[in-house]
Amino acid sequence: MAGSASVHTDDSLLSRTDQWLYWLESGLTLCSGLAIFSLMVFAVISVVGRVFFDQPLPGYVDWIEQVMPLIAMMGIAYTQRDGGHIRMDLLIGRLHGRMLWLFECLTSVAILLLVVLLVWGSWAHFARSFDWQAPLWSRDSSIDIGLPLWPAKLLIPVALSSLGLRVLLQVCGFSKALVCNEQAPVGVPLVVDIAAQAQAEARFTAPLEQKNRGGHDTG
Repeated sequence: MAGSASVHTDDSLLSRTDQWLYWLESGLTLCSGLAIFSLMVFAVISVVGRVFFDQPLPGYVDWIEQVMPLIAMMGIAYTQRDGGHIRMDLLIGRLHGRMLWLFECLTSVAILLLVVLLVWGSWAHFARSFDWQAPLWSRDSSIDIGLPLWPAKLLIPVALSSLGLRVLLQVCGFSKALVCNEQAPVGVPLVVDIAAQAQAEARFTAPLEQKNRGGHDTG
């Protein structure tokens, strides 16, 4: 299941690298959010054009095809850093100490190998579409208005490469924790138990509830 996680930081090289990657991942996630907003803008323009001018946005579906990789992939490394991906922790949730770091390290290595294969395959898919000699450097294009497809295909290996860097850093973090038997390693998502999650949510919602009660009392 997906759970809340915390990431500790300090002045070590591992932590500084984690924070640099987090800055990069935040930028990619911002691009994903802007892509979602752009789809809303496209939808409004298309509907207004269809209703009032009998002319919808040309190539609306083509633009959706271009934007969709931004929405689907750009935030994947950001979510991995915060431990937000779906995971089954029925076994790992019962482990502690070196045994926990061993299992986390092994699963991270497996993820890293899978990501490397996906980067290789997605880059080959992009390479089949890109051609310096072709018009707009593209061997294929969208059906309606002929947008080149290689930019959308390039986004996949870029997003997966950022995920690969994140998982590689987590492998280093879990390996260091395993060797040094650390209690709270830096640069890796540490799963927060249910009680800690409840306390954090209570601290966050209490001021809001107090403010709402104050507003109702004033009214």
